[in-house]
Amino acid sequence: MQKLALPFALAVVLAACGGSQEPAKPAAAPEAAKPATPATVPAPPPATAATDWDQLLNQTLAGSWRSDDNKARDAFRHPRETLAFFGLKQDSVVVELTPGGGWYTEILAPLVKEKGKLVVAIVDASTAEKEGTRNYLGKSNTKFKEKLAADTERYSGVEVREFPMSAPNFGPPATADLVVTFRNVHNFMMWKNDQAVFKAAFDVLKPGGVLGVTDHRAAAGADLEKIKESGYIPEDYVIKLATDAGFQLAEKSEINANPKDTKDYEKGVWTLPPSFALGDTDKAKYAAIGESDRMTLKFVKPAAATAAPAPQPAKQ
Repeated sequence: MQKLALPFALAVVLAACGGSQEPAKPAAAPEAAKPATPATVPAPPPATAATDWDQLLNQTLAGSWRSDDNKARDAFRHPRETLAFFGLKQDSVVVELTPGGGWYTEILAPLVKEKGKLVVAIVDASTAEKEGTRNYLGKSNTKFKEKLAADTERYSGVEVREFPMSAPNFGPPATADLVVTFRNVHNFMMWKNDQAVFKAAFDVLKPGGVLGVTDHRAAAGADLEKIKESGYIPEDYVIKLATDAGFQLAEKSEINANPKDTKDYEKGVWTLPPSFALGDTDKAKYAAIGESDRMTLKFVKPAAATAAPAPQPAKQ
């Protein structure tokens, strides 16, 4: 019995260890890890016209040719929002009426220089009836032309057209995409050529073209005869001027509204900045009010009627 015990015990031990008479096979080496397939990364979308336009607009509004004083007025005149409301595009043919010192010209000219065109329409000073108006316009026109000549990089593409005060003409018919005028309708009214100006704007625009107007807005219900020297004009008066000329009112905007403006000042709208007609008298008060409350109106020249089809010969 003792001779059998050793082999039996050894068998038991081998069984417990999972032993076998065949040598154990070495464990297979793990396969080399394959590099993960990189996720497809979409190419960045090409710059859109809107992105390019926004970049150009930002560069223009920040332009070194604009004075700090002019840039400060962006907060009241909202050029970015106003021009977007009027539908300005880089390839627009734009007519700006009576630009004064060129506050908006500084913005418009660079924006359309490469792909569009800016025409600036100014009154021929010699055609004004009053001597004071002739002198004022003469000096203003000279200063404006000097401004353009001094910066050909910005203004070399600008065309200046002078028109007779009593017979406005802004260029060949149906050649403009957009006509704009900023704080000028009250001047046209005082010059008694407001109806002719709106008709000339209608004529120069292509069918579907836009007339954009901002101006100092009179209080609701104001009597035009009592306020016409104040610089403020009723909104419905401007709308009637446009619709009588053939335009359709497309839209109104409160972009340039200022509810702080009480519209009852001794020197009219010129009491407020940037004119400060009262000098230092209550200047802080008027500075706190800011620039005037303004209407912002978009009018459209109706598209040309579709031509009627040619009559067909009657069947026999």
